Amino acid sequence: ERVEASRNFANKVWNASRFIMMNLEKAEVPAEMPKENLTIADKWILSKVNSLAAEVTENLDKYELGIAVQKVYDFIWEEFCDWYIEMVKPRLYSETDETKGAALWTLKTVLTNALKLLHPYMPFITEEIFRNLTDEESIMISAWPEYKEEWNFTEEEAEVELIKEAVRAIRNTRSSMNVPPSRKARVYVVTEDGGTAELFEKSRVFFAVLASANEVVIQKDK
Repeated sequence: ERVEASRNFANKVWNASRFIMMNLEKAEVPAEMPKENLTIADKWILSKVNSLAAEVTENLDKYELGIAVQKVYDFIWEEFCDWYIEMVKPRLYSETDETKGAALWTLKTVLTNALKLLHPYMPFITEEIFRNLTDEESIMISAWPEYKEEWNFTEEEAEVELIKEAVRAIRNTRSSMNVPPSRKARVYVVTEDGGTAELFEKSRVFFAVLASANEVVIQKDK
């Protein structure tokens, strides 16, 4: 069972990387990206991979190998593949979205760092993807990811967690009412708080995709 689970994980990493590289081929991605060009979703995933690097390094220093690999596994499978990649798809598929470059830069940056953290456990697949993803000679001699203070976006982390909570609640309601994912629904976001309303307004594009909504209505009362 564990071998099968690991095989499924290897497939997940491979398919996600192939999807990212296919999109990278169609555009020029700069080496650096100014903070102001990043969206809240970009900052959230950068902040997550940043904390992950610090935690995994500490675990490895203490020889807590099982704890370290579990954290990398959970991050890649859940946060990166199941949430972030789904969040950015509308931006990648849009020809007019001005944040497409930031999405591609973030995808490449986060994937590169995640591969490095995974490399001690899965050397071959990570080396293969890394060599195709970057111009560097080998993942084995590339720099290990280090915690960066400028990638610490606690506010954006909290905001995206709120949206994820809303999406989970909608998915649970849909499944309890046996509504198939293909059926789109109108979603009402009711909040008197201006900041929350603004957050859902800013995240409307990916929130609608994740919540299987054909329309998102933000209002103050029920």
